[in-house]
Amino acid sequence: MPMTITVLRLGHRPQRDKRLSTHLILCARALGAEKVIYTGMRDTRLEEGIANVVTEWGGSFVLEYASSHRGIIRNWDGKMVHLTMYGLQAHEAVKEVKEIDEPLLIVVGGAKVPWDVYEEADWNVSVTTQPHSEVSALAIFMHLFQGDATLRHEFPGGRLRITPSHRGKDVEVEGGRRKRGSAKTKSSEST
Repeated sequence: MPMTITVLRLGHRPQRDKRLSTHLILCARALGAEKVIYTGMRDTRLEEGIANVVTEWGGSFVLEYASSHRGIIRNWDGKMVHLTMYGLQAHEAVKEVKEIDEPLLIVVGGAKVPWDVYEEADWNVSVTTQPHSEVSALAIFMHLFQGDATLRHEFPGGRLRITPSHRGKDVEVEGGRRKRGSAKTKSSEST
């Protein structure tokens, strides 16, 4: 397994992509990426929102902005997977990717992925060879790559922590307080 996983999100457009980029970043964080770098238009609201998630829910996750993907890719000291519907089937490609012990950069495209990304990638990987969400592609690839460990990452230092519950909501708040809500009533805690 690689030393670290970083996700590079190409071409963020705040007006059009704010929810999609937020969901992609949250997915990357929850499933074990240490960092997301995004390109396109800088979005300080996106950065502040993700910083708040890390403060509230813990971990050492980092979100960075880069004006261009080219410098990130050229200077990457590790291997690179590009998630695209035009690549090799994920369940086959992941067998090779699992063999690396270098940092891994997972590139997730935007509206138009520049050709140099396809050329520079060590693996162009497709989850279905059909159009679908970047978030689903990332989640499926991360799960294929890490197996069940994808679902068991620890996030120390957060103010909030969920205790798994068959029914309702059980949120532990720093300092020992608990907030509980049933499946029929909303908890006063929001995410």
